[in-house]
Amino acid sequence: MKVRAALLGILMLTTTPPTGARDRIAIIVSPTVAFAPANLSVRTTIDVDPENRAVTIVAESDDFYRSSEIPLDGDKAPRTTTFEFRSLPPGIYEVRARLTGAGGEERGSVRRSVNVISSAGGR
Repeated sequence: MKVRAALLGILMLTTTPPTGARDRIAIIVSPTVAFAPANLSVRTTIDVDPENRAVTIVAESDDFYRSSEIPLDGDKAPRTTTFEFRSLPPGIYEVRARLTGAGGEERGSVRRSVNVISSAGGR
């Protein structure tokens, strides 16, 4: 029992970011593995800040690229936005989200990997 508690404590310490190191943007991509043609849901969460102007979301593989930019109205913008990429063909995708400030500068970015597998029947 003490070993479990010690391991849990170590795990919590190694996965908790230091104070002030939190990203200004986070994403959750679902699903992370899917059969083609796949629909991906990307949910972004941003820190509320008057300087926020846009979130750009990109899904890119070796043979495919799609992006979308969502304008933000600073601290009046919703904290969470959801975007859907529809009918993605097979491939290993890098899904990225970039938060842009009032001067066009990058305020934060994150990325996730997604695997879209060919369906058994083919096309």
